[in-house]
Amino acid sequence: MAVAVEHERSHGEAGTAPQGRQQRGWRRLMRPGWWRALVAMPLGFALAVALVVAVRAAYGWQPLFKGEAITTVALITVPLAFLLGMGCFDYWLRWAFGAPTEPEDHSGHGADSWRDYFRVNTDHKVIGIQYICTTFFFFVLGGLMAMLMRAELLAPGEQFVDANTFNGLFSVHASLMIFLFIIPVFAGIANYVVPLMIGAPDMAFPRLNALSYWFLPIAGVMMLLSFFAPGGPFATGWTAYAPLSVDMPLGQQFFTLAVQFAGASSIATALNFLVTIITMRAPDMTFWRMPLLVWANFATSLLVVIATPFIAASQFFVLFDRALGTHFFTPQLGGDVLMYQHVFWFYSHPAVYIMMLPGFGIVSEVISAHARKPVFGYKMMAYALIAIVVLGFAVWAHHMFVSGMQAWIRIPMMLTTMLIAVPTGVKIFNWLGTLWRGVIHLRTPLLFSLGFITMFTLGGISGVTLAIVPFDIHVSDTYYVVAHIHYVLFGGSVFTIFAGIYHWFPKMTGRMYDETLGKVHFWLSFIFFNLTFGPMHLLGIEGMPRRVADYASEFAALNAVVSVSGFIFGLSFLVFLYNMIVSWRFGPPAPANPWQAHTIEWLVPSPPPKFNFAEVPTVVAGPYPFGTPGAVHAYFPSRRPAAVAAGGGATPRDS
Repeated sequence: MAVAVEHERSHGEAGTAPQGRQQRGWRRLMRPGWWRALVAMPLGFALAVALVVAVRAAYGWQPLFKGEAITTVALITVPLAFLLGMGCFDYWLRWAFGAPTEPEDHSGHGADSWRDYFRVNTDHKVIGIQYICTTFFFFVLGGLMAMLMRAELLAPGEQFVDANTFNGLFSVHASLMIFLFIIPVFAGIANYVVPLMIGAPDMAFPRLNALSYWFLPIAGVMMLLSFFAPGGPFATGWTAYAPLSVDMPLGQQFFTLAVQFAGASSIATALNFLVTIITMRAPDMTFWRMPLLVWANFATSLLVVIATPFIAASQFFVLFDRALGTHFFTPQLGGDVLMYQHVFWFYSHPAVYIMMLPGFGIVSEVISAHARKPVFGYKMMAYALIAIVVLGFAVWAHHMFVSGMQAWIRIPMMLTTMLIAVPTGVKIFNWLGTLWRGVIHLRTPLLFSLGFITMFTLGGISGVTLAIVPFDIHVSDTYYVVAHIHYVLFGGSVFTIFAGIYHWFPKMTGRMYDETLGKVHFWLSFIFFNLTFGPMHLLGIEGMPRRVADYASEFAALNAVVSVSGFIFGLSFLVFLYNMIVSWRFGPPAPANPWQAHTIEWLVPSPPPKFNFAEVPTVVAGPYPFGTPGAVHAYFPSRRPAAVAAGGGATPRDS
């Protein structure tokens, strides 16, 4: 009997073990993550095919299969299936269908290993690093495209690519740099820093924060996949003017839908910042005690929420014209091609400030910390940020001086374009005032901030010249415009991005970067940036058109200088990349506050714990109390400083 029982037991174990392994394997496959996403994506494509076939069968359209229709629908269903597989919607779907939601055990919060950066995470610090690393990946790809373009333009004639491929290269390059790098990398830096700066444990909506990040790689991959579309990538520039974009091959559809995902990411992030800043500030942190980086992201978020729906609308119009046969941009059938430009630029000029205002905040923090002085004219700096938000919506048509719009609109747009230089000039004056007689520590973050002030001032001067209608007509669609936008968006925005990453690198990683390599990176960038884009002003004034793969031999000498300088400028980024990777792994441990800064993110260890503060800090002073004897910016209630308890030297300040 014992033998029989043992035989049955062993037989049962042999029979159930494979079944148990299968169940565990199935549960693992169905857990949120990459495996489930890889299974969900083909199902999303199958859904796209089924929808197209069903609609065509219902309306009797022939043939039932049409490649462009299936591709268009798949560009919507496959990304959504991927997000569903990654687990972005699990909590909300359980709630929507009345199923019990999982208890908040914070298992998806924070990073205990490198794998946590490759899944859906609700920790604002993890999301910030995900943003930064992802956007720099697209920055590298966009930069490689720029290098290939400059190789083609090294000499007249066709060198490496034909004209159509060149059009695709500059279109994808510009789109990646704007929609996948500059705008979202600022969101990444702010995601990491802003909750710490206001004393909050996290963002107001952590799950929405995670979803907004995962929209981003979808948009970037979609733009890159356009190179494999029949007819090649989208080749209408980052502006995608209609009716050209309506008549382009299938690759244009990738741009149209990628912009929607990138825009959804921006809007979700901006709403999160607004709610977080308004409702989650530490006790006694009034608006006039917020650091200027918080003010800058507050103003930027207002711009994003108001303006981004307009670019979404412009791309929906194009999508409807392409996919549904509407005629928004067909003049013969009542359409209006200028309407596209008005709608597009009503977003895209405020977008210039979406790409600038966070950098203004970064530079304010860096200059104050490394010059050991309070920000000069703090309140005026905050008012200037809000003034830029308001005036940013009053200048859009200066991009359309040669579009054929009504001539009378040129004059008010010229005046408002000049007027918006005033709050920007206020900020430059105040940064210089902050530096004046400061105890300046010329470290890498401050070097990039000084480089920003120089480059942005030059870009602003060329912007004022472009506001003058006769001059704008002369240099429109020439390399003068290329030089201007790069001085504003690279010499301006990207220099502030480098300044911010160097400044908060110790806080993010707990390691110090190599200061010598940082300075080498700055000087290579500063010198060869000017040698790359400075001569383009001369090329534009002499009449060389932009967006061309070939040019007249009279422009050959300056183009050779630009191309060689551009190659060295591109290689300078490798110094930064090496410095960041090696320092993150092997750099010396960073103290909690290596710069002796006074904003409260430096009160916590480096890197910060999962929920930032063990105790909620109370703010007892303004953000930059340099030079105030005994000043204390914040304290924790259980360990209140004696100076504050005694009421001496730490009275609240609003300036």
